[in-house]
Amino acid sequence: MKILVVSLLKRKITPEILASRPRIVYEIISGLVKKGHQVTVLGTGDSQIPGAELIPMIEKDFVSQPPYENPFYAETAYLVKLAKKIEEIGNNFDIIHNHTYPEFINLLISKNVKTPIVSTIHAQYFSEFDDVLSLFPNTYLVSISQAHKKLFKKAKIFKVVYNGIDTDVYSFQEKKDDYLLWLGRLSKAKNPDGSFMDPKGIKWAIKLAQESGSKLMLSGNVEDMDFYEKDVNPYLSDKIKWIGPVSAELSLTKPEVAKLMQKARAFLMTINWYEPFGLVMAEAMSCGTPVIGFDRGAVSELVVEGKTGFVVSPDKGVAGLKEALNKISSIKPQDCRDHVTTNFSTQTMVDNYEKTYQEIINLKNNS
Repeated sequence: MKILVVSLLKRKITPEILASRPRIVYEIISGLVKKGHQVTVLGTGDSQIPGAELIPMIEKDFVSQPPYENPFYAETAYLVKLAKKIEEIGNNFDIIHNHTYPEFINLLISKNVKTPIVSTIHAQYFSEFDDVLSLFPNTYLVSISQAHKKLFKKAKIFKVVYNGIDTDVYSFQEKKDDYLLWLGRLSKAKNPDGSFMDPKGIKWAIKLAQESGSKLMLSGNVEDMDFYEKDVNPYLSDKIKWIGPVSAELSLTKPEVAKLMQKARAFLMTINWYEPFGLVMAEAMSCGTPVIGFDRGAVSELVVEGKTGFVVSPDKGVAGLKEALNKISSIKPQDCRDHVTTNFSTQTMVDNYEKTYQEIINLKNNS
Protein backbone atom coordinates (compact mmCIF):
# COMPACT_ATOMS: atom_id res chain seq x y z
CA MET A 1 0.00 0.00 0.00
CA LYS A 2 0.96 3.64 -0.49
CA ILE A 3 0.27 5.23 2.88
CA LEU A 4 0.38 8.91 3.85
CA VAL A 5 0.94 9.31 7.57
CA VAL A 6 0.16 12.81 8.84
CA SER A 7 2.09 13.38 12.04
CA LEU A 8 1.81 16.08 14.67
CA LEU A 9 3.81 19.31 14.46
CA LYS A 10 3.94 19.81 18.22
CA ARG A 11 6.67 17.16 18.60
CA LYS A 12 9.17 15.44 16.35
CA ILE A 13 9.10 11.72 15.54
CA THR A 14 12.32 9.89 16.48
CA PRO A 15 13.31 6.45 17.82
CA GLU A 16 14.11 7.98 21.23
CA ILE A 17 10.89 9.97 21.73
CA LEU A 18 9.02 9.17 24.96
CA ALA A 19 5.87 11.28 24.64
CA SER A 20 2.97 8.91 23.93
CA ARG A 21 1.45 10.23 20.69
CA PRO A 22 4.70 10.70 18.70
CA ARG A 23 5.99 7.39 20.03
CA ILE A 24 2.93 5.54 18.73
CA VAL A 25 3.22 7.32 15.37
CA TYR A 26 6.87 6.27 15.11
CA GLU A 27 6.07 2.64 15.96
CA ILE A 28 3.24 2.49 13.40
CA ILE A 29 5.41 3.94 10.63
CA SER A 30 8.34 1.65 11.45
CA GLY A 31 6.08 -1.39 11.48
CA LEU A 32 4.47 -0.50 8.17
CA VAL A 33 7.89 0.01 6.56
CA LYS A 34 9.03 -3.40 7.81
CA LYS A 35 5.96 -4.94 6.20
CA GLY A 36 7.00 -3.49 2.85
CA HIS A 37 4.51 -0.65 2.56
CA GLN A 38 5.50 2.64 0.91
CA VAL A 39 5.12 5.25 3.64
CA THR A 40 5.29 9.03 3.25
CA VAL A 41 5.17 11.23 6.35
CA LEU A 42 4.07 14.83 6.71
CA GLY A 43 5.75 16.11 9.84
CA THR A 44 8.60 18.13 11.32
CA GLY A 45 11.97 18.51 9.64
CA ASP A 46 13.81 17.27 12.73
CA SER A 47 11.97 13.93 12.67
CA GLN A 48 14.00 10.75 12.04
CA ILE A 49 12.07 7.87 10.49
CA PRO A 50 14.23 5.26 8.72
CA GLY A 51 12.67 3.78 5.61
CA ALA A 52 9.95 6.41 5.17
CA GLU A 53 9.88 9.50 2.97
CA LEU A 54 9.62 12.64 5.09
CA ILE A 55 8.00 15.81 3.77
CA PRO A 56 8.83 18.53 6.33
CA MET A 57 6.10 21.05 7.07
CA ILE A 58 8.16 22.99 9.63
CA GLU A 59 11.89 22.99 10.39
CA LYS A 60 11.55 22.00 14.06
CA ASP A 61 8.64 20.92 16.23
CA PHE A 62 6.66 23.55 18.14
CA VAL A 63 8.23 22.48 21.45
CA SER A 64 11.74 23.15 20.10
CA GLN A 65 10.94 26.47 18.39
CA PRO A 66 11.91 29.77 19.98
CA PRO A 67 8.89 31.62 21.42
CA TYR A 68 6.52 33.14 18.88
CA GLU A 69 5.13 36.62 19.41
CA ASN A 70 1.69 35.08 18.95
CA PRO A 71 1.89 31.27 19.42
CA PHE A 72 -1.77 30.65 18.57
CA TYR A 73 -1.51 32.38 15.20
CA ALA A 74 1.85 30.85 14.34
CA GLU A 75 0.90 27.27 15.21
CA THR A 76 -2.51 27.40 13.55
CA ALA A 77 -0.88 28.85 10.43
CA TYR A 78 1.38 25.80 10.19
CA LEU A 79 -1.57 23.48 10.83
CA VAL A 80 -3.54 25.07 7.99
CA LYS A 81 -0.54 24.65 5.67
CA LEU A 82 -0.39 21.00 6.73
CA ALA A 83 -4.06 20.46 5.92
CA LYS A 84 -3.65 22.12 2.52
CA LYS A 85 -0.67 19.85 1.80
CA ILE A 86 -2.86 16.81 2.41
CA GLU A 87 -5.39 18.28 0.00
CA GLU A 88 -2.61 18.78 -2.58
CA ILE A 89 -1.05 15.29 -2.48
CA GLY A 90 -3.65 13.10 -0.76
CA ASN A 91 -5.03 11.49 -3.91
CA ASN A 92 -1.62 9.94 -4.65
CA PHE A 93 -2.10 7.42 -1.82
CA ASP A 94 -4.26 4.42 -0.99
CA ILE A 95 -4.93 5.55 2.57
CA ILE A 96 -4.24 8.59 4.75
CA HIS A 97 -3.61 8.07 8.48
CA ASN A 98 -4.06 11.24 10.52
CA HIS A 99 -2.41 11.72 13.94
CA THR A 100 -2.16 15.51 14.06
CA TYR A 101 -2.58 17.41 17.32
CA PRO A 102 -5.43 18.39 17.34
CA GLU A 103 -6.99 15.57 15.33
CA PHE A 104 -9.84 17.54 13.74
CA ILE A 105 -7.88 20.24 11.88
CA ASN A 106 -7.02 17.99 8.93
CA LEU A 107 -10.57 16.68 8.70
CA LEU A 108 -11.63 20.10 7.37
CA ILE A 109 -10.32 19.12 3.92
CA SER A 110 -11.54 15.50 3.98
CA LYS A 111 -14.32 16.10 1.44
CA ASN A 112 -11.77 17.49 -1.02
CA VAL A 113 -9.71 14.29 -1.07
CA LYS A 114 -10.82 11.02 -2.64
CA THR A 115 -8.44 8.90 -0.56
CA PRO A 116 -10.03 7.64 2.70
CA ILE A 117 -8.78 9.31 5.88
CA VAL A 118 -8.27 7.25 9.03
CA SER A 119 -7.91 9.43 12.12
CA THR A 120 -6.70 7.99 15.40
CA ILE A 121 -8.16 9.80 18.41
CA HIS A 122 -5.27 10.04 20.83
CA ALA A 123 -6.67 12.72 23.12
CA GLN A 124 -8.89 12.39 26.15
CA TYR A 125 -12.64 12.76 25.61
CA PHE A 126 -14.44 16.04 26.25
CA SER A 127 -17.84 17.09 24.96
CA GLU A 128 -16.58 19.73 22.51
CA PHE A 129 -14.23 17.13 21.03
CA ASP A 130 -17.17 14.79 20.46
CA ASP A 131 -19.13 17.63 18.85
CA VAL A 132 -16.44 18.61 16.37
CA LEU A 133 -15.52 15.04 15.36
CA SER A 134 -19.18 14.36 14.62
CA LEU A 135 -19.02 17.02 11.87
CA PHE A 136 -16.92 14.67 9.69
CA PRO A 137 -18.94 11.48 9.13
CA ASN A 138 -17.02 10.76 5.91
CA THR A 139 -13.81 9.98 7.83
CA TYR A 140 -12.89 6.82 9.72
CA LEU A 141 -12.31 7.50 13.40
CA VAL A 142 -10.24 5.03 15.42
CA SER A 143 -10.33 4.98 19.20
CA ILE A 144 -7.56 3.48 21.33
CA SER A 145 -9.75 1.59 23.82
CA GLN A 146 -13.33 0.45 24.28
CA ALA A 147 -13.64 2.68 27.34
CA HIS A 148 -12.53 5.65 25.21
CA LYS A 149 -14.94 4.75 22.41
CA LYS A 150 -17.96 4.54 24.72
CA LEU A 151 -17.56 8.16 25.76
CA PHE A 152 -18.20 9.48 22.26
CA LYS A 153 -21.96 9.81 21.81
CA LYS A 154 -22.08 11.94 18.63
CA ALA A 155 -18.93 11.05 16.70
CA LYS A 156 -19.10 7.72 14.89
CA ILE A 157 -16.15 5.53 15.90
CA PHE A 158 -15.28 3.06 13.14
CA LYS A 159 -12.87 0.82 15.03
CA VAL A 160 -10.90 0.33 18.23
CA VAL A 161 -7.18 -0.35 17.76
CA TYR A 162 -5.11 -0.71 20.90
CA ASN A 163 -1.76 1.04 21.16
CA GLY A 164 1.35 -1.13 21.13
CA ILE A 165 4.78 -0.98 22.75
CA ASP A 166 8.21 -2.25 21.81
CA THR A 167 8.51 -5.46 23.82
CA ASP A 168 12.22 -5.70 22.95
CA VAL A 169 12.97 -2.43 24.75
CA TYR A 170 10.58 -3.20 27.61
CA SER A 171 12.01 -6.67 28.09
CA PHE A 172 11.13 -9.29 30.68
CA GLN A 173 12.75 -9.61 34.09
CA GLU A 174 11.40 -12.01 36.69
CA LYS A 175 13.42 -10.95 39.72
CA LYS A 176 12.14 -7.77 41.37
CA ASP A 177 13.38 -5.26 43.94
CA ASP A 178 11.14 -4.04 46.76
CA TYR A 179 10.11 -0.60 45.44
CA LEU A 180 6.90 0.66 43.87
CA LEU A 181 7.06 2.81 40.73
CA TRP A 182 5.01 5.79 39.55
CA LEU A 183 5.65 7.62 36.28
CA GLY A 184 3.53 10.48 34.97
CA ARG A 185 2.89 14.14 34.36
CA LEU A 186 2.52 16.86 36.96
CA SER A 187 -0.15 19.00 35.34
CA LYS A 188 -0.13 22.78 35.50
CA ALA A 189 -3.94 22.83 35.49
CA LYS A 190 -5.65 23.91 38.70
CA ASN A 191 -8.92 23.15 40.45
CA PRO A 192 -11.44 25.94 41.18
CA ASP A 193 -10.05 26.22 44.72
CA GLY A 194 -6.57 26.96 43.37
CA SER A 195 -5.05 23.58 44.19
CA PHE A 196 -3.19 21.73 41.47
CA MET A 197 -5.06 19.13 39.49
CA ASP A 198 -3.45 15.73 39.82
CA PRO A 199 -4.75 13.78 36.79
CA LYS A 200 -2.04 11.13 37.02
CA GLY A 201 -2.50 10.67 40.77
CA ILE A 202 0.97 11.18 42.22
CA LYS A 203 -0.56 12.14 45.56
CA TRP A 204 -2.23 8.72 45.83
CA ALA A 205 1.10 6.99 45.14
CA ILE A 206 2.79 9.01 47.88
CA LYS A 207 -0.01 8.27 50.36
CA LEU A 208 0.20 4.55 49.60
CA ALA A 209 3.94 4.54 50.18
CA GLN A 210 3.57 6.44 53.45
CA GLU A 211 0.80 4.25 54.85
CA SER A 212 2.31 0.94 53.72
CA GLY A 213 5.92 1.81 54.57
CA SER A 214 6.93 0.99 50.99
CA LYS A 215 9.81 2.33 48.98
CA LEU A 216 8.58 4.46 46.07
CA MET A 217 10.34 5.69 42.95
CA LEU A 218 8.78 8.69 41.18
CA SER A 219 9.57 10.33 37.86
CA GLY A 220 7.93 12.25 35.04
CA ASN A 221 7.60 15.63 33.41
CA VAL A 222 6.83 18.63 35.61
CA GLU A 223 4.68 21.21 33.85
CA ASP A 224 4.58 23.47 36.90
CA MET A 225 7.41 23.62 39.45
CA ASP A 226 5.02 24.96 42.09
CA PHE A 227 3.11 21.67 41.93
CA TYR A 228 6.33 19.74 42.48
CA GLU A 229 7.52 22.02 45.29
CA LYS A 230 4.15 22.00 47.08
CA ASP A 231 2.86 18.45 46.60
CA VAL A 232 5.91 16.25 45.94
CA ASN A 233 9.21 17.63 47.22
CA PRO A 234 8.13 17.92 50.90
CA TYR A 235 7.43 14.18 50.97
CA LEU A 236 10.68 12.97 49.44
CA SER A 237 12.86 10.93 51.78
CA ASP A 238 15.19 7.96 51.91
CA LYS A 239 12.16 5.82 50.96
CA ILE A 240 10.31 8.12 48.54
CA LYS A 241 12.65 9.30 45.79
CA TRP A 242 12.41 11.34 42.60
CA ILE A 243 14.48 9.81 39.80
CA GLY A 244 16.25 12.05 37.29
CA PRO A 245 16.12 15.83 36.75
CA VAL A 246 12.97 17.79 37.54
CA SER A 247 12.05 19.29 34.17
CA ALA A 248 9.17 20.05 31.83
CA GLU A 249 10.18 17.17 29.55
CA LEU A 250 10.76 13.62 30.75
CA SER A 251 14.55 13.35 30.66
CA LEU A 252 14.89 9.61 31.23
CA THR A 253 15.70 7.47 28.20
CA LYS A 254 13.66 4.44 27.15
CA PRO A 255 16.30 2.02 28.53
CA GLU A 256 16.34 3.93 31.83
CA VAL A 257 12.55 3.76 32.09
CA ALA A 258 12.60 0.07 31.17
CA LYS A 259 15.18 -0.65 33.88
CA LEU A 260 13.01 1.04 36.51
CA MET A 261 9.99 -0.95 35.36
CA GLN A 262 11.85 -4.27 35.20
CA LYS A 263 12.89 -4.11 38.85
CA ALA A 264 9.73 -2.61 40.38
CA ARG A 265 7.60 -4.71 42.71
CA ALA A 266 4.51 -3.06 41.19
CA PHE A 267 3.65 -0.16 38.91
CA LEU A 268 1.09 2.33 40.24
CA MET A 269 -1.60 3.68 37.90
CA THR A 270 -3.32 5.81 40.52
CA ILE A 271 -5.07 8.08 38.04
CA ASN A 272 -7.78 10.65 38.78
CA TRP A 273 -8.74 11.16 35.13
CA TYR A 274 -10.27 8.99 32.43
CA GLU A 275 -7.14 7.54 30.78
CA PRO A 276 -7.80 6.75 27.06
CA PHE A 277 -5.15 3.99 27.07
CA GLY A 278 -2.08 4.18 29.32
CA LEU A 279 1.14 3.06 27.63
CA VAL A 280 2.99 2.86 30.95
CA MET A 281 0.77 -0.04 32.04
CA ALA A 282 1.65 -2.05 28.94
CA GLU A 283 5.33 -1.20 29.35
CA ALA A 284 5.39 -2.31 32.98
CA MET A 285 3.60 -5.59 32.31
CA SER A 286 5.89 -6.25 29.33
CA CYS A 287 8.75 -6.11 31.85
CA GLY A 288 6.93 -8.68 33.99
CA THR A 289 5.79 -6.06 36.51
CA PRO A 290 2.17 -6.12 37.75
CA VAL A 291 0.01 -3.00 37.79
CA ILE A 292 -2.15 -1.62 40.58
CA GLY A 293 -4.55 0.94 39.16
CA PHE A 294 -7.77 2.76 39.86
CA ASP A 295 -10.72 1.61 37.76
CA ARG A 296 -10.84 4.62 35.49
CA GLY A 297 -10.61 4.81 31.71
CA ALA A 298 -8.91 1.86 30.05
CA VAL A 299 -7.25 0.44 33.18
CA SER A 300 -9.58 -2.57 33.37
CA GLU A 301 -9.00 -3.29 29.65
CA LEU A 302 -5.23 -3.48 30.03
CA VAL A 303 -4.96 -5.09 33.46
CA VAL A 304 -6.37 -8.59 33.96
CA GLU A 305 -7.72 -8.60 37.51
CA GLY A 306 -5.83 -11.03 39.71
CA LYS A 307 -3.58 -12.19 36.86
CA THR A 308 -1.52 -9.18 35.70
CA GLY A 309 -2.38 -6.87 38.58
CA PHE A 310 -5.33 -5.43 40.45
CA VAL A 311 -8.02 -2.93 39.44
CA VAL A 312 -9.14 -0.90 42.46
CA SER A 313 -12.40 1.00 42.88
CA PRO A 314 -11.52 4.70 43.32
CA ASP A 315 -14.05 4.83 46.17
CA LYS A 316 -11.74 2.58 48.20
CA GLY A 317 -8.87 5.06 47.95
CA VAL A 318 -5.65 4.20 49.76
CA ALA A 319 -7.31 1.31 51.61
CA GLY A 320 -8.08 -0.34 48.27
CA LEU A 321 -4.55 0.25 47.03
CA LYS A 322 -3.11 -1.27 50.22
CA GLU A 323 -5.38 -4.30 49.87
CA ALA A 324 -4.13 -4.84 46.32
CA LEU A 325 -0.51 -4.35 47.35
CA ASN A 326 -0.85 -7.04 50.02
CA LYS A 327 -1.82 -9.52 47.27
CA ILE A 328 0.75 -8.45 44.67
CA SER A 329 3.08 -11.41 45.31
CA SER A 330 0.37 -13.70 43.87
CA ILE A 331 0.92 -12.26 40.39
CA LYS A 332 3.26 -14.21 38.13
CA PRO A 333 5.63 -11.97 36.12
CA GLN A 334 5.42 -14.28 33.09
CA ASP A 335 1.63 -13.85 32.93
CA CYS A 336 2.14 -10.08 32.73
CA ARG A 337 4.63 -10.47 29.90
CA ASP A 338 2.51 -12.94 27.93
CA HIS A 339 -0.55 -10.68 28.18
CA VAL A 340 1.30 -7.76 26.59
CA THR A 341 3.07 -9.71 23.84
CA THR A 342 -0.30 -11.10 22.76
CA ASN A 343 -2.42 -7.96 23.00
CA PHE A 344 -0.34 -4.79 23.22
CA SER A 345 2.84 -5.29 21.19
CA THR A 346 3.89 -3.03 18.32
CA GLN A 347 3.45 -5.98 15.98
CA THR A 348 -0.16 -6.52 17.06
CA MET A 349 -0.94 -2.80 16.73
CA VAL A 350 0.55 -2.54 13.23
CA ASP A 351 -1.21 -5.73 12.09
CA ASN A 352 -4.53 -4.33 13.29
CA TYR A 353 -3.99 -0.99 11.53
CA GLU A 354 -3.04 -2.82 8.33
CA LYS A 355 -6.28 -4.81 8.52
CA THR A 356 -8.22 -1.61 9.19
CA TYR A 357 -6.68 0.11 6.14
CA GLN A 358 -7.57 -2.83 3.91
CA GLU A 359 -11.13 -2.99 5.25
CA ILE A 360 -11.62 0.70 4.49
CA ILE A 361 -10.11 0.41 1.01
CA ASN A 362 -12.45 -2.53 0.30
CA LEU A 363 -15.44 -0.50 1.48
CA LYS A 364 -14.45 2.32 -0.84
CA ASN A 365 -13.99 -0.02 -3.81
CA ASN A 366 -17.34 -1.71 -3.23
CA SER A 367 -19.30 1.51 -2.74
